[in-house]
Amino acid sequence: MATISIPSRSATKLPPFKNEAFLDFKEPENKRRMEEALAHVEGQLGREYKMVIGGQRVGSANTIVSVNPARPQQIIGRHAEAGEQHVGQAVSAAQQAFALWSRRTMEDRADVLLRTADLVSQHKFELCAWLTFEVGKNWAEADADVGETIDFLEFYAREAMRLDSATTPIQLPGERNALRYIPLGVGAVLPPWNFPLAIMAGMTAAAIVCGNTVVLKPSVDAPTIAARFLLLLEQAGLPDGVVNLCHGAGPGFGSALVAHPQTRFIAFTGSKKVGLEIHERAARAQPGQHFLKRTILEMGGKDAIIVDADCDLETAIEGVVASAFGFSGQKCSACSRAIVHEAIYDVFCDRLREHVEAIAIGDPVTNAALGPVINQVAYDRVQEYIRIGQAEARLLCGGGAADRNDGGYFLPPTVFVDVRPEARIAQEEIFGPLLAVLKSTSFEDAITIANGTEYGLTGAVYSRSRENLDYAVREFHVGNLYLNRKCTGAMVGAHPFGGFNMSGTDSKAGGPDYLLLFTQAQSVAEKSGLAPTRIDELTEQQMGL
Repeated sequence: MATISIPSRSATKLPPFKNEAFLDFKEPENKRRMEEALAHVEGQLGREYKMVIGGQRVGSANTIVSVNPARPQQIIGRHAEAGEQHVGQAVSAAQQAFALWSRRTMEDRADVLLRTADLVSQHKFELCAWLTFEVGKNWAEADADVGETIDFLEFYAREAMRLDSATTPIQLPGERNALRYIPLGVGAVLPPWNFPLAIMAGMTAAAIVCGNTVVLKPSVDAPTIAARFLLLLEQAGLPDGVVNLCHGAGPGFGSALVAHPQTRFIAFTGSKKVGLEIHERAARAQPGQHFLKRTILEMGGKDAIIVDADCDLETAIEGVVASAFGFSGQKCSACSRAIVHEAIYDVFCDRLREHVEAIAIGDPVTNAALGPVINQVAYDRVQEYIRIGQAEARLLCGGGAADRNDGGYFLPPTVFVDVRPEARIAQEEIFGPLLAVLKSTSFEDAITIANGTEYGLTGAVYSRSRENLDYAVREFHVGNLYLNRKCTGAMVGAHPFGGFNMSGTDSKAGGPDYLLLFTQAQSVAEKSGLAPTRIDELTEQQMGL
């Protein structure tokens, strides 16, 4: 990326937070710039990237090869693969950087996030193009990913300054009382491939703005985007070793990183299976470990949209389709169950089929509505669930395989109807373009069906009944509930994101509580009148850092 001058901004003089505006690609200028960015990025594909440990580029005998899921023969990047032998090196570099980074003022650290946000904004179209090539996002999905990245950086910079000004609820007579939020230490950041810029950047930014240092292990399906983001962090002035980039496999490097006795926290977004393994591994104290490891886990979902008898049917169908098939259903928040009142069930299914069959499938470079799933494993998994669905329910549309141009991992949007609540396609996370439609006999029955899985991430209700909406707020057990709108598209600041049950630890990313997960609170009380030094003038050594 070319060097760009960054306008100076101070974290102490910021306007109120405002979400990044979405791009309108119907505008000729935006369309032109996106096409230019795609051409520019295509000319950079296939480059080699090394690990970055303590600011040094480190090679490896093994390589991770990232490919375009729409055209798997097209190599996006070649990345030096981290093995277990690199864990100690990366953690040691992060520990060394922590000694200085943790002592920087909160404003200094927030300023790095703000400078990075400016750089991401300046490189928006280019980053959208990388997302399109590496994970198969169409232009709008890619823009939403980049916009959320900017939002996380801007929001967490402001939240860090708010946290830095925290006070105790009361001051005891005769004492000076203070409450400080101090960093944990070295952490592991393990982001997913489906939001490879926003979630990766958000978890990383939250950790480092609080004074922590991290070892960042991105998904093997999206390593190039993480490498490009690290270049922006370096350009923004992030010191060496604060973020150490190690591309590696989960069972090898990732497991060893979680188990390392100096890894104090693990921030993970991914599957329930891997999240539970991390939780269990982190709970086992290692020789030389003097703390309890903290896990910040965002896992799976089996998200439902309830369609009530009195709803605006067209609006509900549009919301279901957008939530189920946006980015080929590869979102933990995606609607994988539509629970429809029996009074409108038949007409809902008829109109749903019309909408789904109109979805255009194609290469996301051309901005097709529905692109590929991420890889061969995902392709095979969804195909297996289609076979399961054919034995459990009635196929409304889709099924089989789409035309695999250039061997791309394309699947048609698939809908099964007359699905029983206990069916596998109504219980298990599929993470692909497959929707199960279930019939309810009442609103209370719909809520019971919706709550009838091990997950509790997102959910939505379409209804004109105030009574039913209020009932859903009380009884629909999900971390993010949406009324008369789709269940995807959480916005930073407005919709703090995180789920219940097997959906994770309810971290509420993008909300006012998130940074607390990356800090520990220190209460300081000083008897008045015995020393001239004020609490806020104590040295860092005296404050226990």
